[in-house]
Amino acid sequence: MNLDELKKRREENILKHKQKKKAYYLKKKLSTQQKTTNAPKFIDYEKELFSGGIEDFALKMKEIARKQKGHIKDREDIILEKMLEYKRKKKDYYNNHKEQRLQYDKEYREKKKEDLKAYRKEYYKKNREKILAKQKQHREEKKELNNGI
Repeated sequence: MNLDELKKRREENILKHKQKKKAYYLKKKLSTQQKTTNAPKFIDYEKELFSGGIEDFALKMKEIARKQKGHIKDREDIILEKMLEYKRKKKDYYNNHKEQRLQYDKEYREKKKEDLKAYRKEYYKKNREKILAKQKQHREEKKELNNGI
């Protein structure tokens, strides 16, 4: 390939890219225009709620409350169902992996036990004097209480 062919091919590729880009933006523009045309209708609440008398307003408010309550009740059933399903799945999982969990728990406790022993040993070395002084003071207080009684 010579330099002229490469330049020609590069220009063709750039043109193809520009056409794709233009098509993409036109498509995006059309979809946004459709979204604006499908926008929810504007509701004038003042006219809707206060057009009649007080009785009409009260009826409309009761109707709205009834609809909301029904929707919440429907959602409540779905949520409770999902919670029960999750509990069932969790129980099945734990039953299926019981041996693995027990083995892991045993290893974890043993590891923590060793770490705790090492920590206590180190702590006692660092604070030996303080600990001994507290123990001595506690013994003396106990002795005083026993002598006082």
